[in-house]
Amino acid sequence: MDMFLPDSLTLVALLGCFAVALVAGVVKGMVGFAMPMIMVSGLGSIVGPEWALAGLILPTLCTNGWQAMRAGPRGVWQAVVRFRVFLAVAFVMLILSAQLVSVLPARAMQVMIGLPIVAFALSQLLAYPLKLGSPPPRRVEVGVAMLAGGIGGFSGVWGPPTVAYLTALETPKRDQLQLQGVIYGLGAVALLGAHIGSGVLSTTTAPFSAALVPVALVGMWIGFRVHDRIDQVMFRRATLVVLLIAGGNLLRQGLGL
Repeated sequence: MDMFLPDSLTLVALLGCFAVALVAGVVKGMVGFAMPMIMVSGLGSIVGPEWALAGLILPTLCTNGWQAMRAGPRGVWQAVVRFRVFLAVAFVMLILSAQLVSVLPARAMQVMIGLPIVAFALSQLLAYPLKLGSPPPRRVEVGVAMLAGGIGGFSGVWGPPTVAYLTALETPKRDQLQLQGVIYGLGAVALLGAHIGSGVLSTTTAPFSAALVPVALVGMWIGFRVHDRIDQVMFRRATLVVLLIAGGNLLRQGLGL
């Protein structure tokens, strides 16, 4: 196998990695998030958690850039201004928590991410919606940003708290898609820098991550086409179902089931 791939990765396993990236792209294009969750859980079962984390970094960066710019640069600037406190707090927490990758057990990480995802998705699907004022209390914004950035740094997965936050604000689907692209895109830049520093993304792992980018972009193009055809109610339900499935899979892996 080529030098930029894990030694144990066979051709079939590599095709499995491409399939994971394609599915992650489709889902992200449709609901605006879940690429890191799908890639962490899917790639993690093929190449292990550290290679999975390295593998998702460049596809996440590229797809979020496309997602953020889909409605034009004006929308990007408006999103940055509106969520400047959220972005600043999450950025700092992401950089700090990235150093935990080498010390936190992989299974503990999976349970810590999966449990709150499942709890939130179930509560929403069972008609117990969480609603926040507009604008929300500053302490809520800071708290969610700390949680999202903290989880994102050591796992590459910062979507669930952010999705829960935007869903609780009852954000329209088109706006939510772009907002997620901006928030996750800036987070992806921070994640890239953090894991160059931590050594997770290196000359050994970066080519593997780059190889997944074209497949993820194709998947995202498909997902965008689906997104444009569904209404707000279907978008919200699809978002929650994706959260529930991804969270459940992370819990399963973390508990060794």
